[in-house]
Amino acid sequence: MKAMLLAAGRGERMRPLTDSLPKPLIPVGGRTLIAWHLLALARAGVHEVVINLSWLAAQLRDALGDGSAFGVSIAWSDEGPVPLETGGGIFRALPLLGPAPFLVVNADIWTDIDFGALALEPDAHAHLVLIPNPPHHPRGDFGLEGDRVVARDTDRFTYTGVGVYRPEFFEGCSAGRFPLLPLLNRAIGAGRARGELHRGRWCDVGTAERLASLSASVGALE
Repeated sequence: MKAMLLAAGRGERMRPLTDSLPKPLIPVGGRTLIAWHLLALARAGVHEVVINLSWLAAQLRDALGDGSAFGVSIAWSDEGPVPLETGGGIFRALPLLGPAPFLVVNADIWTDIDFGALALEPDAHAHLVLIPNPPHHPRGDFGLEGDRVVARDTDRFTYTGVGVYRPEFFEGCSAGRFPLLPLLNRAIGAGRARGELHRGRWCDVGTAERLASLSASVGALE
């Protein structure tokens, strides 16, 4: 399986830090956020990685190179000066990802999810990793009934930004900027979205306070 790390965003909530540093290059526990992912992918046996670029793209290229220092091979999907949002970014990278199911990971999270244990069910177009709702996202995103992801207004969980997708998930899409959520809702409505609940560690590094808390907790593990 190949993987895609989403790294093109501006990191607006983390300004002014991200005015001069791509969010995936923020250091946590002695290495950058994106380096944690690359090393975890290599340990999981995922060695072909696509990374999308936009904001401060040259810094990411310089920092990661061809990926060999992390045990992976990196292919770059450069979106130009305006990022294409999650849906548009993945769609643009499909030729690099190939015809088989692929893993997608938001580069600006930190987690202990076992990437090597994730798989896509034969009849599904997406398999999402969900978590119990963190304090900053109390309403969650989606419900779970067994392994089926469902749309409902209560008793929901939060999408981690980690999922496995089939290229058919993007059927009918056109190049350009578009979000992922409408496609997720389409897959859920068609009964083609599966999921699982992760009860381990996960952090969306969206504020300076969460970054400080994560840095302290990860540092204690090192």
